[in-house]
Amino acid sequence: MMEWQKSAFDWNQARAFLVTAEEGSLSAAARALGLTQPTLSRQVAGIEEALGVTLFERTSRALLLTQAGTELLEYFRTMGDAANRISVAATGQSQDVTGHVVIAATNGMATFYLPPILKQLRTRAPELHIEIIASNELSDLRRREADIAIRHARPQDENLFAKRLRDTTGRLFASTAYLDEVGRPTTTSDLEAMQFVGFDHPEQRLGIMASRGINLTTANFNFDTSSVTVSLELMRQGFGLGILPDDVAETYPELESAFPAFEPLQVETWLVAHRELRTSLRIRLVFDLLSEGLGN
Repeated sequence: MMEWQKSAFDWNQARAFLVTAEEGSLSAAARALGLTQPTLSRQVAGIEEALGVTLFERTSRALLLTQAGTELLEYFRTMGDAANRISVAATGQSQDVTGHVVIAATNGMATFYLPPILKQLRTRAPELHIEIIASNELSDLRRREADIAIRHARPQDENLFAKRLRDTTGRLFASTAYLDEVGRPTTTSDLEAMQFVGFDHPEQRLGIMASRGINLTTANFNFDTSSVTVSLELMRQGFGLGILPDDVAETYPELESAFPAFEPLQVETWLVAHRELRTSLRIRLVFDLLSEGLGN
């Protein structure tokens, strides 16, 4: 049996240490937890006293983890994760999870993948207000432009919490009507004589095709759009070939694989949030549902 008397500190103190270590300063941690700096400082001092170790080296310019603090940090992160899971599990079907959560995602992700997950979220927490920013521009989570973002590249900011989800596989598709009209390509030369529907950055698009031995020019793209949903509609109506995720294309019977020999495009998907993820039940609940829905 565990000797509970040897774990005399309370969770508030543990959380104070965890958030301070992750935020890097008492002032930032106090803001994240909604506490005054003196209160937070007392909690950090309290856990140091309870454990009998010094967790931070206090200098005039910074708050640095000691060796003991560094060694213990991962254990406290495990505690934080467990506490969040307990809170979410206890909430269950509760309508007490309220507030506003902003999700930023690309136009395609917001259109094709989010709605089924949001249905589950509406059942779990019907009082939550969800705002969706559907844009290909990155939202700045540090400046609170969004609470959670779904991105296709790993964030470089170490202050953000990121979880990798399943990759998306993209291939070349076109409408059956278009291929009936111009013929089905059997070689890369055939492809280079066909029309394509452009999506976003032309230089990246041409580079992707060139890396697969398909040498296109801007002349192959008579129509460009920054919207994947517009691109999809143009493809469905026979404007040319385009790249789509397999699971999206297969829901449209009028589309077919245009060139089976095309090397599939693998796109990473990351779920990203700022550090409030560890202290806000509503953000954690949304994050976990998104992770479950997009992670398979």
